[in-house]
Amino acid sequence: MLTIRLQRRGRKNDPSFRVLVLDSKKGPKTGKYLEMVGSYDARTDRVELEAERIKHWMSQGAQVSDTVHNLLVSKGIVEGKKRNVLPKKTVAKPEVVAETAPAAPVVSEEAPVAEVAAEPVVAEAAPEAPAATEAAAE
Repeated sequence: MLTIRLQRRGRKNDPSFRVLVLDSKKGPKTGKYLEMVGSYDARTDRVELEAERIKHWMSQGAQVSDTVHNLLVSKGIVEGKKRNVLPKKTVAKPEVVAETAPAAPVVSEEAPVAEVAAEPVVAEAAPEAPAATEAAAE
């Protein structure tokens, strides 16, 4: 399967990218690409794309990476929405939502159960402590 993706070029702290058509099994740094169809300079936001060649490769079945898809949408070469390329945030837990909403009946039902379970453990631990101190004192 073919992929249209970016290859990073440039010096450290000066990123620029090539837009390449390559086999999806090959990494972008191998240098074995089929065609270079554009470039993107991240620091100046300069984008140069060969629209006809990109459409040709897409018609041949080439898949587009998310970042390249967003570049194509912003340049008007492809219709559609931009894709989110940032990592997904964790979803807020339902417990956090319950704390902000007044849910007193739910909290009051859980509290007695927790107290009952905690009492026997405390009662068992209390007699052992004096016995240990008596043995240490002798």
